[in-house]
Formats: sequence, structure tokens, C-alpha cells
Amino acid sequence: MTLSEIISSVKAIEKEQEARRNLPIKLYNTGEKIHKKQIAFHSSKKRNRWVFGGNRSGKTECGAVECIYMARGIHPYRENRKDTFGWVVSLSREVQRDVAQSKILHYLPKQWIADIIMSSGRKDNPEGGIIDQIKVKNVFGGISTIGFKSCDQGREKFQGSSLDYVWFDEEPPEDVYRECKMRVFDKAGDIFGTMTPLKGLTFIYDEIYLNSGNSSEVWCEFVEWADNPFLLENEVKLLTESMSEEELISRRFGQFKSLYGPVYPEFDENVHVIPPFDIPREWQNNLSIDPGLNNPLSCHWYYVDYDDNVYVVAEHFEAKKDIGYHAAKIKEISSSLGWKTDSFGRINALIDSAANQRTLASQKSVTELFCDLGIMVDPNVDKNLFVGISRVKEYLKAKKLFIFNNCVNLIRELKAYRFGEGDIPKKTDDHCLDELRYFIMSRPRTDKPDGEMTDVMRDKERLIRKLRRRR
Repeated sequence: MTLSEIISSVKAIEKEQEARRNLPIKLYNTGEKIHKKQIAFHSSKKRNRWVFGGNRSGKTECGAVECIYMARGIHPYRENRKDTFGWVVSLSREVQRDVAQSKILHYLPKQWIADIIMSSGRKDNPEGGIIDQIKVKNVFGGISTIGFKSCDQGREKFQGSSLDYVWFDEEPPEDVYRECKMRVFDKAGDIFGTMTPLKGLTFIYDEIYLNSGNSSEVWCEFVEWADNPFLLENEVKLLTESMSEEELISRRFGQFKSLYGPVYPEFDENVHVIPPFDIPREWQNNLSIDPGLNNPLSCHWYYVDYDDNVYVVAEHFEAKKDIGYHAAKIKEISSSLGWKTDSFGRINALIDSAANQRTLASQKSVTELFCDLGIMVDPNVDKNLFVGISRVKEYLKAKKLFIFNNCVNLIRELKAYRFGEGDIPKKTDDHCLDELRYFIMSRPRTDKPDGEMTDVMRDKERLIRKLRRRR
């Protein structure tokens, strides 16, 4: 590089650093107030991230500001690119003008705009017309493009382009979403969306909220009125009182709704899902298995601390494999955890009592096959469905059940498990939940009469005596 090129590069870096200072507060112009969930959205490194929020929760600002960060090259949390090209996708041109376009113009200083190309209306009054593209001055010296599309144009209008990002303002049709995912493919670009779930349990519910594909690049967050520090408390109270409970589910809380409610509404990813940590070996308790051959076999490793908090730390979940394969995987994961064995090197586990049944395909039951392979399974589990669900709910409510975030199938099932007709849970995608119930039902109850020692209290006393003897 020549000296002048080096100087130019240094100046560009300094200019970018200056632009990043005081962000994102400066761009949002929030003063002392900070919308923490907006910051959580911008700081996520995932490439497919969504904000599900009620009306006026502040979700749309996330998408608008994210587009400006990327176009300007001043994103405070991500690697910036020169001359980016992205799309803003609205449901219709009219919605584009009134919502997404309006938000971007509000947060985009005029001195950052190089040009505006109109689909209809006048360039000197872009707010009143329909914008096709906004050309933005990038801090690296180039020009970025924010393009506008609407879902009512049809999937064919979304073909051909190579993009750095796509922002969906509200939920798009599935074919448009799939096409836009292909538009960011070659640039390893980003998809992000902001929406109020008004259409029920759609493909976005499955693909993003449940993360049915177990993608490592999916992130989502729920935002409600209480999360928005710019809404007046009195106005929130008045509007809440004027809405039905059903309306509030989506309009205030931004939650997905269906005819049948969730079995475990107490489950909160922000509370019950935690990152793995170096967990004490003394807390090892048991494994629990829900067997399956064509269906998935689910197995989890459970730890319990001295306050009866349950930790689910590892997961084996696979379908269409034989018992030999599953036993080998269970041993492999157990070895990686340093899991306890008996004096013969065997691993103990709970298992569904249905594993005692013999089939035409084998002279031995699943229980016997596991035992032959060194997994000593105990089929004497309590399978009472409603009592088991009630016990799991108790642990969730008391914040005594914690799941490592690598147990993706258990997390997905907890979110998806719903009641069907007759207030009976639908018997689908519940393999992890079945063996979770078996384990929770194996735990002694701690709600003993006053003055009577619980098992937890006895464990604590034994630990105290042990520590005292060591002194």
C-alpha cells in the first residue's frame, strides 16, 4: 500500500470508531432510558433473529435501526461491511409507507442519505410516497442500499438479488421467507424479523420459536409493553383494562396463541434455560430414558443439588437406531461427564415400563437388552400423566428446574407441548417430556409437615457433618 492509501485507511477506521461511540443510545436518542430487549436484539450474533412483540412494544425500532447500522457500517456489535445491500419486506406497499419506511426515515439523519429513489411520490417528500431504495453514505466511503419490497408482489419479485440482510416487518408468507433466505445465502447474510403473532401457530412458530431444525443461528425474544420504558404506566394500565385476555396474549405480550393452550406456560427460557457450567460430581443423580426404535429414543442426565434444584445437563435424542447404538451413545456421553457407575462398571437409569414388553422382532425386552449392554434400567417408574405434569409444574414455578442450553430437544418440547381436546395433552413430540416426568416423579416430595425433616434437610446435615470432620 502507498502512504496515502495507508493514511486513508487509518482515517476510515478512526471515522468508524467515532461513529460507534455512544451507540446504540445515540441513534435511538433515548437519553437516560434504555430498552434492554432492543439492545439484546442488536447484540445477538445469530444470523436469523426475531423479535415477537405486542403493538407499541418497541419491536419495529429493532428492525429499522438494525438496517441503518448495517447500511451505514456502524453496527456496534457486529463486523461491518462496505456498500451493503439489504431489503425491508412489508406486507404491502401501504404498510411499508406507514410503518417500516416511516421508522427508517425517522432514525436516518438526512446528512447520511446520498439519494432516494421513489416508486411513487416525490423525492423531496419521501414520507408521503412509496420508496423503492434509499442510498446511504457508508462510513468506509461507499454507498449502501436499503431496498423496499412488499409481500403482495409475490415470490417471483424476490428472485435474483444477492443480499447482506433482509428485515421482515411482520410475518411474511412462507414462500417469500424461503426465497429471501436464498438471497442472503452466498453472502452469509442476516435474516431478522419483527412481528406481532396474530396468525396462530404458523411456520415461524415452528422454525423460529420452537427452532424445529435445531439451528445454531436462530435467536428470538418476546417483548411486551412493560419492557418498553417509553410507554406511560397509566396508558398501559388503561389499555390493558380495555382488552380481553385473548387480545392481550398477542397485542400486549406478543405471544403465539391457538385454540389449545400450552401445558407448561410456567416454562420461561430466560429463567429455566442456562449455559453449561462445571457442575459438581456429587450432584449426579440419575438418567431417565424414553425408549424408541422408529420413534426417537430420549435420554437425559439429571443432577440434583442439596436444595433439590434439578439440573438437566446432557441429552441423547435419536430415531431409527437399535439398542446397541443407543447404549454405546449413553456410555459415551456418561464417560464425558465422568458419570458414576456401580462396582461392575454399569450405569443406572430409569426407563418407561413399556420397555418390559417383548416384540416379535426380539426374544428379549428392551429392558433386558439394555441390561445386557451395561445400562441397568429400572422400569418401575410412576407414569401417572396428570400428577407428573403437576409435579413438573411445581418445579418450574418454584424455579427449581434448570436445563443446560445444549438440551435442545427437551427445550423445544417444553415450548411446544399443548393441550388437545378434552384437556388432554396432545400425544406428539413428548418423548423428552415423558422421561422428564419419570425422573421428577422419582424425587421425594419436600412439602413435609412442620418439624419433620425432609430428605433435602438430611442431606444438608450429612454434608455439614462431613465438612466438620475434615476440619
